[in-house]
Amino acid sequence: MFTHVLTIADQARAVGRRFGLWAVLGLLVGLLAGCAAGPRVPDWQIEAHGAQQRAIRAELEGRQRVAELEWQRALEAAQRTARADQMARLALSRCAVAQASLDLAERCEAAQPVLPRAGAAEQAYARYLLGQAQAADLEWLPSAHRPTARRLLEPAAAGEAVALLRAIDDPLARLVAASVWLRAQRLDPEALALAVQTASEQGWRRPLLAWLRVQVDMAQRRGEAELAAAAQQRIEWLLAAPAAPATPATPARSGP
Repeated sequence: MFTHVLTIADQARAVGRRFGLWAVLGLLVGLLAGCAAGPRVPDWQIEAHGAQQRAIRAELEGRQRVAELEWQRALEAAQRTARADQMARLALSRCAVAQASLDLAERCEAAQPVLPRAGAAEQAYARYLLGQAQAADLEWLPSAHRPTARRLLEPAAAGEAVALLRAIDDPLARLVAASVWLRAQRLDPEALALAVQTASEQGWRRPLLAWLRVQVDMAQRRGEAELAAAAQQRIEWLLAAPAAPATPATPARSGP
């Protein structure tokens, strides 16, 4: 799996509750494990974790220049391990955050050079992001994403997405899952509204803008002029709002 093994089960549960899929993506769990009695946490892990958190916050807030710098710092730290799994996890983390804002590239290009030498968990997650998870991938996926992956292997049904998305407590993981439903062309209006609500509640400018634009398009295609106009008004308000200040990042509550 993506997680490192902790010697105390309660620590693992606490990490999952607080940080969601940060633990799944590997860097943060090792960092927090070092707070307990045990070996000193490697410098690269501390540096990668800090840069990764700052990058995710900046990207969700729409501060792309800051995000790019922090992702590069995190990558440089992970590269010092010369380990395919660590570099793949970081690349997949970045792709998942971008996908939460509907940057739907054909595949996670940054992970491709190292993915063949990474583990089954990394390869399964890469397929999942593309909406191409296989039955054999389910055991390797983060627990929050298994229901979505499992359901997408089955025939489509009305109202299938919204209940599964609502069951995902972590807001960033929920948006990532919603993007997978969208890739699979099985995201219905109710699930789309939940994605918009999730991004709005967090004040995440970049994903909110992307999901609102999808809502405008879907509402227009369905002949729902009032909903389309309301979503367009929200886009205009969002574009008129000042950018988030570049303040020091607080610990992230969520992850892909």
